[in-house]
Parts: sequence; C-alpha cells; structure tokens
Amino acid sequence: MRARHTLLVLGLLAACGTPQEQCIRMGARDLHVMDRLIAESRATLQRGYAIEETEVDNWVWVVCGPPPMVNGQVAGPPRRCFENVPRIERRPKAVNLVEERAKLASMEAKRRQLAQEAAPVIAACKAKYPE
Repeated sequence: MRARHTLLVLGLLAACGTPQEQCIRMGARDLHVMDRLIAESRATLQRGYAIEETEVDNWVWVVCGPPPMVNGQVAGPPRRCFENVPRIERRPKAVNLVEERAKLASMEAKRRQLAQEAAPVIAACKAKYPE
C-alpha cells in the first residue's frame, strides 16, 4: 500500500516542470542517476563509511473497521488490529575505501561519457521547447 502511494507521488512529481525540463529529464535520465550515485559515493568517502538503509517491521495498532452497531447505534469503540507499517532505518556500514575510490573514478568516467551522449538530446529539447 505504501509503495503504491510512493509511486503515485513520484509520478506526480515527474509530471512537474516545464516541457523543456520534462524533455531533458527523460532524455538524460541515466546522467541524473549517475549524478546521484557519484554524490553518494563522495559522501561515503568523506564520512569513511556507508549508510545502509534497511526496511524493518513496525507493528502498530490501527483502526481496521467501523465500530460495532446495535440497532443503528454505536455499541462500542471502533475495532482495532495490529498492522505492519514498515519503516526505514539508516545504519552505518563499513566499506573498503580503496574500492570505493576506484568505483567513484569509474563512475566519473562513465558520467563524462553519458554527458557527451546526452548533450545532443538536451540541445534538441532546448530547441524544441525554448524558455
């Protein structure tokens, strides 16, 4: 249920922006992903450790039905049940910093390649949708 809501919100956010921004976002999607991964790797190297996100069970009481009725009158409190509402925990994780530096260098090289490939797409978007 929560994943469905997250996808809906992401879909609505993706629809935001000018036509030019939408065109560039679609045409340079891999470049944006690489930028996020590079930023994450740089932060890991700066901290000296990674941050691992783990989904954990989080059982809570929720209202799961209408209150009992007798002759059209409420005959007690609403029914409650125990439901798992997962949450994300962030935990430090040890990493090999030498490997992380090599991974970062590789991603930066790939980013340069992606930027070259995306340049004509971005130029076409700017020509098609001038602001």
